[in-house]
Amino acid sequence: MSGGNYVRGLIGFVGVMGAGYGIMKWTTPTDEEFYNKLSPELKKQVDSHRQAAARKAAFAEQLEASSFSWIPFLPTKKAKQSADADAPVWATQAAQKARDSTPPQ
Repeated sequence: MSGGNYVRGLIGFVGVMGAGYGIMKWTTPTDEEFYNKLSPELKKQVDSHRQAAARKAAFAEQLEASSFSWIPFLPTKKAKQSADADAPVWATQAAQKARDSTPPQ
């Protein structure tokens, strides 16, 4: 076997994948086109879902802005900061344990 077969195979693979991606982009409608083609009943349903999502996001933002640290299931700022950190979870836990001098209960 020569290296030419691999090159032809690679070119064929790239061609097929490129053609598939191009066809997908050409035939898939945008969100606006999809929404415009919906029936009025479905448009109302989509609008109600969007409004509900916006209300939920506004409520979550309002909860985050207020200090409800006494509610156990709400994530705290410290937890969000450690979640956004690049370090793995066990590294942040080890760092927190090193700083915590209270004995376990």
